[in-house]
Amino acid sequence: MTGAPRAAGTASVPVVVPASPARPTAAGTAPVGGSAPVGGAESGARGSVAAPPVVPPTGRVTVEAVGTAGAGEASGVPSREFDLGSLWRSKKVLAGAGAAVLALVLVAVIVLAGRPDAVEEPVAEPTVAEQPAEPAPQPVLVANTNGAPMPSPQAVQAAIGALVTNGELGPGVHAAVVDVATGTELYGYQQSDPATPASTTKLVTAAAALTARGTGYRIPTRVVAGSAPGEVVLIGGGDPTLAIDGTATYRGAARLDELAEQVRTALGGAPVSRVLVDSTLYTGPAVSPSWDSDVVSAGYGAPITALMTNGARVNPKAASGAQRQTDPDLSAGKAFAALLGDGVTVGRGTATSSAAQATPQVSASAGTTGIAPGIELGRVESPTMLRLVEVMLTNSDNVVAEALARQVAIAGGQPASFEGGAAATRALITGFGLPVDGFGLTDGSGLSRDNLISPALLTALVRLAADGSHPELGAMFSGLPVGGWSGTLDDRFRDPAPPESRAGAGTVRAKTGSLDGVNALAGVVTTADGRLLAFALLADEVPFKTLSKWQAEWKLDRIASVLASCGCQG
Repeated sequence: MTGAPRAAGTASVPVVVPASPARPTAAGTAPVGGSAPVGGAESGARGSVAAPPVVPPTGRVTVEAVGTAGAGEASGVPSREFDLGSLWRSKKVLAGAGAAVLALVLVAVIVLAGRPDAVEEPVAEPTVAEQPAEPAPQPVLVANTNGAPMPSPQAVQAAIGALVTNGELGPGVHAAVVDVATGTELYGYQQSDPATPASTTKLVTAAAALTARGTGYRIPTRVVAGSAPGEVVLIGGGDPTLAIDGTATYRGAARLDELAEQVRTALGGAPVSRVLVDSTLYTGPAVSPSWDSDVVSAGYGAPITALMTNGARVNPKAASGAQRQTDPDLSAGKAFAALLGDGVTVGRGTATSSAAQATPQVSASAGTTGIAPGIELGRVESPTMLRLVEVMLTNSDNVVAEALARQVAIAGGQPASFEGGAAATRALITGFGLPVDGFGLTDGSGLSRDNLISPALLTALVRLAADGSHPELGAMFSGLPVGGWSGTLDDRFRDPAPPESRAGAGTVRAKTGSLDGVNALAGVVTTADGRLLAFALLADEVPFKTLSKWQAEWKLDRIASVLASCGCQG
């Protein structure tokens, strides 16, 4: 359910907020296609955008949920107050960093429209109920950040140094803060030393996937004729978002019921008696030996197979801690067989290769009703790579991350495995010329404690994505959670966090990371003076038995909030 929210303050504006304040876990879901970058979600590379002068809003707006709710309303939706001026700073300065960063600024609260990325059901476009007259502030040219002063390194050190080094997050704290426009290092503490990054690993996976495949690439799932009469082969191409039917985990997903209809048409109504499942695209173990033993049982991950439906969830609508299928490829095959008719059996097999991919051809040695083995009978395709990266980043989807790492491997000529994905990703990131000393990967999601990434590498990667030299990387920003608003930052930077940890609401866009003893946050923040900074905070020796996950996150959020509220000019 979603109530009909009401905004009160300087304006009365309906704004849609999440129906539940629960924070999505690393296994959480998101609708594919949360935030769309400028030019539309399907637009690939972006050029520079000349923005007209715009007028920033002033005042504060309070968002509260009202209206009739269904079951589950008892948990309530807390009212949330936003300072429109501070939120606007994040919009106008991010736009000034270049067209690629413009995707960062389409946050609904800033323009009093849109939706949070984590809402699964479609939401109505908000309308302005009343718009009182506002004083006319001076126009701000959003395409230019020269007027926003860069903080001084000395002032940044004075503002956050003690918070980084006070030992509250343990001895393994690593931090870096960099000015996006110039690349100037404003703060560093063990910034070049690699640390366990947890899910901030997904930033490098995102960059590698967008580079290897491009923003518009779609992952196919195919069916070809088998070698025996009545036999078809369902070939997994690595789409983790594939759905069985309209009840889907991921918005816009390809569907097996539509694929089954294509097959029936191609066969001219001839019956299918057997479905072979071909998931041989992936090699190696389906579960990483470097993952904690409870990753799959707790629902944070799943066996990674080239064919699966709904991220291998047993219940496609389950989110946090979703039960996962033991054999996702066979489960998908059984679902497909049921769609083709009663009594269709399922087994594993390998498709016969065939150069022909179009109209079925009659052959004397044909297996399925006169159609030569290997002839394609149907195909469906995933949402675009841009959308898959968005869903991976917004709600830290580990299964999608591992699927994207394998796409990097395939594009790079490596085996589609944990090892191959890691090797191909390392090669691409190294090719960017970024600081990669000590950089090591064993998976694409960050569930492995063996991954090693330095804050210096993460901030350099974020800056690279923002500077326009690799336009495809700008798509990363549309998936980053927004402090106090969306994804895994939905319920951070606001109540019940302490006041000193709230200033980053609306001004922080960052990837989170969490394992027992590891907490991380890396992304961008806009200062009080309107300067865009890249930052990375990694703590991999957190005393988690005495410091709760929430307390550790609040301490990281406080550092980011200080950056947001500090002009740091001297």
